[in-house]
Amino acid sequence: MVQKSPGKRGRPRAYDRDTALTQATAVFWKGGYAGTSVDELAAGMGMNRPSLYGAFGDKRALYQLATERYGAAGRDAVREALSIAPVQAALRALYGRAAEFYLAGEHGQRGCFLIGTALTEAVNDPELRQSVDLSLDAFDATFETRFREAAERGELRPGDDPAAMARIAAAVMFTMSIRARAGAGRAVLDALAESAMSVLFGPATAPP
Repeated sequence: MVQKSPGKRGRPRAYDRDTALTQATAVFWKGGYAGTSVDELAAGMGMNRPSLYGAFGDKRALYQLATERYGAAGRDAVREALSIAPVQAALRALYGRAAEFYLAGEHGQRGCFLIGTALTEAVNDPELRQSVDLSLDAFDATFETRFREAAERGELRPGDDPAAMARIAAAVMFTMSIRARAGAGRAVLDALAESAMSVLFGPATAPP
């Protein structure tokens, strides 16, 4: 075994910002913003308090970064899942992936980080409220882009409104996250998804 020579100290380990934000998100996800202390965040991120403050600012700034990062990653995931054709198959696949994601979690069914933690704080935090509102609008826009593409490809019925369909599709996804957080199982989430498919595309889209 090779041992380090005594008297020499290694350089402090540099943190990885993306990893640190992932770890912070996990801590906030478990306890919520108000229920999570800076000491818990520091422990979960493998950083001491001065390093955490130096890298991310205060707890509020760290939480804002976590929510913005989560929202951007979520929209990327939705965009990727909806990229297959036709749109009916894409949306059904997206809801299936969403159900798996919402039902997972080290400490129980986690639901959606944004919905599960940010909405409570948004009541008394105008800046965060605006950030959450913009994030939800961005999810609607992501769905709408795909539905407009579907309309151009002839995948929708005459008279279907891509913007209205997008709002419904996004709302159902977030409802699935709430029900998962509240303890609903996969069967309940799948039923919600199939109800949405029937409303959006008609009963003929139900799987055999």
